[in-house]
Amino acid sequence: HGDFVSYHRICLLMSEPPSIFEQYSNRAREYSSLHQIQQNQPHLLKQDEPKTGVESDIKAITDHQSIVPVYNDFQGQAQAGTQRLFAPTVLLTGHQAEVLCVKFNPKGTHLASAGMDKNILIWDVYNDCKNVNLLKGHSKAVLDLHWSTDGARLFTCGADKSVSGWDVETGKRLKKYVGHTSVVNSCNPVRRGLDIVASASDDCSIKLWDFRVREPIADIRQKYPTLTLTFNDTGDKLISGGLDNKLYIWDWRKGEADAPMLGHTDSITGLTLSHEGSYVLSNSMDQTVRVWDIRPFVLGSRCVKTMTGATHNFEKNLLRVAWSKDGSLISAGSADRFTYVWDSTSRKILCKLGGHNGSVNETSFSSTDRLIASASSDRTVIVGELPEF
Repeated sequence: HGDFVSYHRICLLMSEPPSIFEQYSNRAREYSSLHQIQQNQPHLLKQDEPKTGVESDIKAITDHQSIVPVYNDFQGQAQAGTQRLFAPTVLLTGHQAEVLCVKFNPKGTHLASAGMDKNILIWDVYNDCKNVNLLKGHSKAVLDLHWSTDGARLFTCGADKSVSGWDVETGKRLKKYVGHTSVVNSCNPVRRGLDIVASASDDCSIKLWDFRVREPIADIRQKYPTLTLTFNDTGDKLISGGLDNKLYIWDWRKGEADAPMLGHTDSITGLTLSHEGSYVLSNSMDQTVRVWDIRPFVLGSRCVKTMTGATHNFEKNLLRVAWSKDGSLISAGSADRFTYVWDSTSRKILCKLGGHNGSVNETSFSSTDRLIASASSDRTVIVGELPEF
């Protein structure tokens, strides 16, 4: 995994986003969906005058046109999943570098995005997707973000070795946790009960932070860097994955882990807990997305499903994964510039959404409407309606 550490970490620590788009050939550009729209239907991409301050330009594809026409089996056949988004597909711009993470809040009314430009942008989904707040404080790239269960706070972590807690309404940073000695790749708050957030770092440690105290309340040491983690539903266990290709279930109070869950053959970059709490979804550089049964007593293998289609490449970005609220849909980012959506039962690809000109690093489902958001290395976020499958 030397190439991963040398390339990805150097880019983060220098706070200079790699110029990945310079590496695309002219031929690849000619066949991109955005290029085709620019050449044949330029009126669809007409922009208003630039905005000032913390506001960001917002480009909407109206008249039932979409900026994601590259490939979708259901295009033109399905009814819109919601009537409240002001356009079927909305392209959000404002970030000045790669966008690495994006998530809807628990009510589905707001969207948070962050990345290499160190800024965290808050978008009002049903008010023309306006940029309503800008959270600033990280000194290097923001690598992960999560909303609190009530949606009032946001937790972030990044290449500046810190974890932060924010008041979303005021934009103020409430807490800054410092204790890691290297890049913090992932953070995750508990769903209920204790006011605790966990963080995973390249320094081979997992730390747990109580919002009421300054020092970590637990410190778990490993042999290899951890790239992603999540709590279980009750918050008494942690599931982690990293460079050693294994998933661990930790009793964080004791600092002990069950036997590792085996199946992936390369680094694990994303973990997400299902909404009912029995399964964990993982994304790996071995080009697979897997579903794991994390209930206490399981006969046979804990890996119950494997999905393919999404890809990783030389960029070695930490590509994440997402469940829909009812668990019927699974989505993941991909280095091939597409957003993949699978049926969680049949494991079939339901749609493959284009529109980005760079790696799709994270996707997020709305909990209230059939909306999906994607964050990309092309510095944009796309919010769009999903068809009725």
